[in-house]
Amino acid sequence: MTVMHMYLVVAAVLAVLLLTAAGGAAAATGWVMPGARGRVLRPRLWGYGALLGAVGMALFMFLGPLAEAGLSPLPVIGWLMFMAGLGLQLLARRPGRAATRSAS
Repeated sequence: MTVMHMYLVVAAVLAVLLLTAAGGAAAATGWVMPGARGRVLRPRLWGYGALLGAVGMALFMFLGPLAEAGLSPLPVIGWLMFMAGLGLQLLARRPGRAATRSAS
């Protein structure tokens, strides 16, 4: 393993861990990092999206090289999970439906 490869693996692990920690905090408590607070309207949904994205990123990056050993759907599943997580994070930035009163 070359030194540069080791640096990239460490950076990828740190990125996955940071995204997991931020997503877990947002999903459990509703806390969002200060840089994203103004844009995120639904923090718990954003947290679930971040967790799903972190799992997908980890599947893609760390189990993806095993695709040559006959486990070919793992990178695709990881990529799809990452994209679904990004989609949930995008939905968390949009306002929800307005509450309507029922006529009674």
